[in-house]
Amino acid sequence: MSTQRAKLVVGNWKMHGRISENAALLTEVAAGASALQKDVRVGVCVPCPYLAQSQALLGGSVVKWGVQDVSAHAGGAYTGEVAAEMAVDFGVTYAIVGHSERRAYHRESPELVGAKTLRALEAGLTPIVCVGETLEERESGATEQVIGTQLDAVLALLSEEQAAGIVVAYEPVWAIGTGKTAQPEQAQAVHAFLRRKLQEKGAAVANALLLYGGSVKPDNARELFAQGDIDGGLIGGASLKSKDFLAICRAAQTALQ
Repeated sequence: MSTQRAKLVVGNWKMHGRISENAALLTEVAAGASALQKDVRVGVCVPCPYLAQSQALLGGSVVKWGVQDVSAHAGGAYTGEVAAEMAVDFGVTYAIVGHSERRAYHRESPELVGAKTLRALEAGLTPIVCVGETLEERESGATEQVIGTQLDAVLALLSEEQAAGIVVAYEPVWAIGTGKTAQPEQAQAVHAFLRRKLQEKGAAVANALLLYGGSVKPDNARELFAQGDIDGGLIGGASLKSKDFLAICRAAQTALQ
């Protein structure tokens, strides 16, 4: 499916950031993103302590901000959890759910990721639902089975209208922070599979944005983003350097031309 869609580039800061460093990074990203065409959307998902700073520095700019996780609960006695509605208080747009680091380190099940996705949608946020396979799973030929199961658990909880409001990020676990990147053709094949899964949920869902994440850098972003079903990227390490992050955003713009 080669329908022309907007491009979306979102930075995932993970557990990085300090007040003074953030100020320079956010200001530079906001200034650089202002020169992009409107069909290229830009976001940054920051640690929760920096939401107020992000709101103050990015408010009024074209850059949206988000959180890296939300609770499956609306509120209550859940120490350490952050409810989606709390994020809304800080003007948040995006919420990453189901990142492979959450699945691995916090034992998050596909069903829990689905519950978090639903909470984010109910709060008015745009969930960025992460799916991906390990190197062992890829080498055994289980990629589609693994990511299909991960996505199905989310879609099963959503109406067609809700499902049309999600973003899906394919992040092969073997390519996150390793310097390894899926070849553009490999990434496109998986994205095409995900597109078909979305199509099964309904025609309105088929054009949900699909992002690639996994050691995306300025020198490989353009070729990745030129693939027919890759609508942008979820960027880790490169999002911590404004020059690199903005170069990736410009690659998304080039891919639209």
